[in-house]
Amino acid sequence: MPERPGAWLLTTARRRALDHLRRVRRAGARADALEYEAVLGARDETPDVLDPDAIPDDRLRLIFTCCHPALPDDSRVALTLRLVGGLSTAEIARAFLVPEPTIAQRLVRAKRTIRDRALPYEVPEGAELSSRLPAVLAVVYLVFNEGYAAHTGATLMRDDLCQEAIRLGGMLAELMAGEPEVLGLLALMELQASRATARTDADGQLVLLAEQDRARWDRARIARGLACLEGAGPLDAAGPYRLQAAIAACHARATAWEATDWPRIVGLYAALAAVAPSPVVELNRAVAIGLAEGPAAGLAALDRVDARALRGYHLLPAARADFLRRLARWNEAAAEYRRALELVDNARERNFLAARLAACEAAG
Repeated sequence: MPERPGAWLLTTARRRALDHLRRVRRAGARADALEYEAVLGARDETPDVLDPDAIPDDRLRLIFTCCHPALPDDSRVALTLRLVGGLSTAEIARAFLVPEPTIAQRLVRAKRTIRDRALPYEVPEGAELSSRLPAVLAVVYLVFNEGYAAHTGATLMRDDLCQEAIRLGGMLAELMAGEPEVLGLLALMELQASRATARTDADGQLVLLAEQDRARWDRARIARGLACLEGAGPLDAAGPYRLQAAIAACHARATAWEATDWPRIVGLYAALAAVAPSPVVELNRAVAIGLAEGPAAGLAALDRVDARALRGYHLLPAARADFLRRLARWNEAAAEYRRALELVDNARERNFLAARLAACEAAG
C-alpha cells in the first residue's frame, strides 16, 4: 500500500490521462494536452478520498474527479470529455451543438475554477458520489455517441470509443448496483452497439436501420441490453437513459422494419421530452411521428422543431429531405439534401446524402 494512497490515486489517474492525451491524433489536441498538464500538475495534495479499490479503473476515477459540483454542468462534461475521452474541442462542440469557441471558453473557465478555488482531485463517497452521477453518465453517453456516429473521419463509427464507454458503463453498474439510470445507460449502449456490424455494407457505406440485415445484429448484446433494462425497473418514473433504452428495445424486438411499434416509440419520445427536453429529442419524435403516421405528418412535426437551435445539425435537413423524397417532392428534397451536405463532415454520411441527392435530381 502506498504511503500516501490519495496522492497515489491522483498521480496514477493523472498519468493515465496525460499518457492518453499525448497519443491524440491532432497537433492542436496535443497543444491542449500540454496546457492541461500544467493545470493538473500544479497541485500535489493528499486529499481525503475513497479507497482506490472502490472504483477499480483509473479513467473512471478521473471522470468522477472532473465532475466536481463547483464546476458548471456543461464545463464538467466538456472537461471530462477532453481529458478522459480524448475528444478534440471541435468534436465536443459538435456533441453539444454549440460553436467551437463556446467549448473552448468552457474549458478555460473550468481550468480557472480548479486553479482559483484550489479544488482537489478526489473521489467522493456516499451522497456526493451519487450527486456526481448525472454528469458522469452524461460523459459516458457522449463518448459512446461520438463512437457510434463519428462526426468526422472516413469511417462511420469509432469502435474504440464505443467499447470504452460500454466498459465504463459496466464498471458503473458494478459500483452503483441497482441504480436505475446506470442500468438504463448500459442497456442503451448494448442495444445500440448490437446493430454496429449491420450499419455498414461491405464497402463501409452507411446502411439505414430500415435496410439493415437483422440477422447480423448481435443477439448476445441484445440479450444483455434487455436484461439491464428489465433490471432497471418499470418506466413509470424513468429518467432519460431508461427511456432511450426502451426506444432502442422497440427496435431490438422488432423482427422486421415493418413490425416496428412506431406509436409506442412516439409515446416514449414524448415521455423523454418531458424529463429531458431538447431540440434533438423533438427532432427524433418528429421523425417517429412521420414513420407512424406518414411523411406529411412528419413534415408538420418537423416544422414545430426549434430549427434555430439545430441550425448546425445536419440531421434536421436530412430528415426533412427524406420525408419530402417519400412525397415525391424531388426539388424540395434535393435542396434539403444540399443543406445537410453543407453541415456534415463524416465521409460515409456525406456519401449517403450525396447519393440521395443525385437520385432526387435525377427524378426531378
